[in-house]
Amino acid sequence: MTFVVTEACVRCKYTDCVSVCPVECFHEGPEFLVIDPAACIDCGVCVPECPAEAIFAEEDLPPGQAEFVEINARLALAWPLITEARDPLPDADEWSSVKDKKHYLLESA
Repeated sequence: MTFVVTEACVRCKYTDCVSVCPVECFHEGPEFLVIDPAACIDCGVCVPECPAEAIFAEEDLPPGQAEFVEINARLALAWPLITEARDPLPDADEWSSVKDKKHYLLESA
């Protein structure tokens, strides 16, 4: 099992989770964070830190979010590691409650 960043993070990119991660498993893209499943130690400390409630244990993924297991694994290999909290995207608070945001996911670094 690993933890997975889901669609709720798209266009928000809060980094509160990054600052508590003991193993530096988060990677950053243009408008989304992912967790490297090979680095994640399944501690779960990131889950309550996410204001967008976007992080779930793989076994507890909400309906429609299973594809984010593969998305996290793939993009963690392509995107740079992020080890410190940064400001969220400027309009993160507006986007945090928006559903069906996957189509906004830019997969280039």
